Amino acid sequence: MVTEHAPAQSAAPAPEPVRIGIVSISDRASSGVYQDQGLPALQDWLGAALRNPIAFEPRLIPDEAQTIRATLIELVDAGCALVLTTGGTGPAPRDVTPEATLAVADRELPGFGEQMRQIGLRFVPTAILSRQVAVVRASALIVNLPGQPKSIRETLEGLKDADGAQLVPGIFAAVPYCIDLIGGPYLETRDTVCKAFRPKSAARPAR
Repeated sequence: MVTEHAPAQSAAPAPEPVRIGIVSISDRASSGVYQDQGLPALQDWLGAALRNPIAFEPRLIPDEAQTIRATLIELVDAGCALVLTTGGTGPAPRDVTPEATLAVADRELPGFGEQMRQIGLRFVPTAILSRQVAVVRASALIVNLPGQPKSIRETLEGLKDADGAQLVPGIFAAVPYCIDLIGGPYLETRDTVCKAFRPKSAARPAR
């Protein structure tokens, strides 16, 4: 008697590795006046949100336009598919992150800044003073984020009610599909942290 076995199903491929640049922009933190909190906040959130193996490229730099521009170019040239900055986006004279980011851009994505300000306005009316921008350079997405760890998490993840239902979408839900469209790696998120949105035609089978 011959027993037939169902063909073995191939295991789903492992998530693609991704290189991510994280840049904290602060005169005082970069000079050692106080300890930087932006880089740990970015690394912790991304590590929790993404299933992909991540190679981080951290940078702590002052609010100097030329340094910011050079750092962003360096990170994109090094193969970062995503570069997140924190700090330097207010109206003060030393806040030059948006200008430096736009200076290295091939294209601007205004919707990111619009949504970031909508999230901030849930907490303080001064969120309208934030000037965060997002741009594409080559095949990389560069996004300016707020400076405080709590604001970084809320901006990326969005706002949820006590039961975990989404009240306001965070910007990161749109990041994986954006990176698909510009030719980057396929980012896979943990839905409990942030559920990425893709059209059905662009989504791979769930793991």
